[in-house]
Amino acid sequence: MTKSALITGISGQDGAYLARLLLDKGYDVWGFQPRRSTDTLWRLREVQAEDDVRLINGDLTDLSSVLRAVEKSRPDEVYNLGAQSFVGSSWDQPLLTGQATGIGAVNVLEAVRLAAPEARFYQASTSEMFGLIQAERQDENTPFYPRSPYGVAKLYAHWMTVNYRESFGLHTSSGILFNHESPLRGLEFVTRKVTDAVARIKLGLQNELRLGNLDAQRDWGFAGDYVDAMWRMLQQPQGGDYVIATGRTVSVRRFCELAFSHVGLNYEDYVKVDPAFYRPAEVDILLGNPAKAQRVLGWQATTALEDLVAMMLETDLARVQRGARN
Repeated sequence: MTKSALITGISGQDGAYLARLLLDKGYDVWGFQPRRSTDTLWRLREVQAEDDVRLINGDLTDLSSVLRAVEKSRPDEVYNLGAQSFVGSSWDQPLLTGQATGIGAVNVLEAVRLAAPEARFYQASTSEMFGLIQAERQDENTPFYPRSPYGVAKLYAHWMTVNYRESFGLHTSSGILFNHESPLRGLEFVTRKVTDAVARIKLGLQNELRLGNLDAQRDWGFAGDYVDAMWRMLQQPQGGDYVIATGRTVSVRRFCELAFSHVGLNYEDYVKVDPAFYRPAEVDILLGNPAKAQRVLGWQATTALEDLVAMMLETDLARVQRGARN
């Protein structure tokens, strides 16, 4: 029988790549998203999935609409990717972040418990939960110390996912995903901000790039690789928690260097540090240890950072040349 999957946050980067992956595996894919006046489906078009996904309008903060979505889609697998997902905005919108990112996840868990208790559930956890790191390399046993309202909200959702597994016997898993990027990243995220700016500078449409902390270090991978790990988690006999990372960390400065050098430019000539982009509480370094995912899921990152930067930059060069602004 054909499997059914429900994806919240389907219009985001991960949602689009996951939808494409599941469609290719023969799933019926349902997407849950709020109705908005702006175009939110461009990422699904980019991966040629828009016409094959069935959309259900609703909001994660409204349990009744989440419950109706679960009843309508009758899912075998539920992937909760929906959230207020931009860390920087979470200081300005802490209550919204708590509701959408934290309580929203519990609404999905509760809807699954009530309407589809046999379904397998995936929660999009994050390396931001580690925050002020307690170990040189972070794995599933590293203590959490979130440094943003976003990280705190995600930690609540993470522990509730564990709790529903232990309290109600649901098949729930959390992917503690480290930073993962792609040409589908939003322009508000630093990696896409960089590649979009480099394309504009190269084409003579922009003169400089203003950034915050250039020395912050992140473990950056390709989102297309990471959604495969999500699917693999829900194929396991029992639910569990997994760090998904490359095991390599580089600075924002190095990311800029790679992007500018790809088009024959020196980042030092264009990048300006602007204190306005510093976080109130910085996460200085994140470095994941994906050993459990490699051992249990048979998963590992396959896209090198250099290839990821080139992929993003070439896509942005093409977008800028044709006047697109996504």
